[in-house]
Amino acid sequence: MDILLTIHSVVRWAIILVAVIAVVKFALGWLRGGQFGGMDRGLAAGFSGLMDLQGALGLILLVWGGFAGEGLPLDRILHAVSMMAAIATSHQSARWKNAPDQLRYRNTLLTVLGALVLVFVGLAMLRLKPGG
Repeated sequence: MDILLTIHSVVRWAIILVAVIAVVKFALGWLRGGQFGGMDRGLAAGFSGLMDLQGALGLILLVWGGFAGEGLPLDRILHAVSMMAAIATSHQSARWKNAPDQLRYRNTLLTVLGALVLVFVGLAMLRLKPGG
């Protein structure tokens, strides 16, 4: 289980890296009126794909820990719920695949930022302690 936790920890840095690149690229594309191209589609897909991988690893850790006797603490359940919402948000950019480039840049930027806000909320859930 330690190896899964290590992978789960490493993937978060890949998510952060792709998210920072995506936010800059989508913001510049939106502000400069660029054309939404292959790199943009790749960044959006890469971000949501990494979020999927992270979510799968997290669910395995949650279930595995539950069966291993750690139980299902409320903070981990809340973390999982928030992260599932973040994953769902990261996939919303596909809804605008036929939209004009400006709208597509803006909405894809907002989906990445929205997913990051939900990730932040989910991480804060891990800091909750019963009675504290």
